[in-house]
Amino acid sequence: MQSPGRRRPPLKSIHVPQDADLEAVASRARYIGSPEHKSAPSFAGQPKLRSSASKCPSSLVDPDKLTEWLKRAIKQGNVGSPWEGIFPRYAWFTSDEGTFEARLVNRGLGEYKGYPIGNDELPDELKQ
Repeated sequence: MQSPGRRRPPLKSIHVPQDADLEAVASRARYIGSPEHKSAPSFAGQPKLRSSASKCPSSLVDPDKLTEWLKRAIKQGNVGSPWEGIFPRYAWFTSDEGTFEARLVNRGLGEYKGYPIGNDELPDELKQ
């Protein structure tokens, strides 16, 4: 349960600092997943699906594929603030499987988790 005093985060938007080397950032980024968005055992561990978390499709079981999606999103500049070290906190990717938001969980190692989102949750710059 979230704290009652917690405020909704500000609207997300695309932001790439002028000095950002997206190729270098993408080369270091890695998807590790989170059991909070899983309903079955996976490479991320035993499922611990939160009632407030969006459930990842059970077909997404390959961490290499998901890391490639993350890297593509970063290279394309589909990333948002704040930046933590050299990594953006958010990245967005759309595929045949849906639309996903990746969130930085370890800024030292560039590790991300991801989860499905609705098109209405994308930054305005990415809405179709």
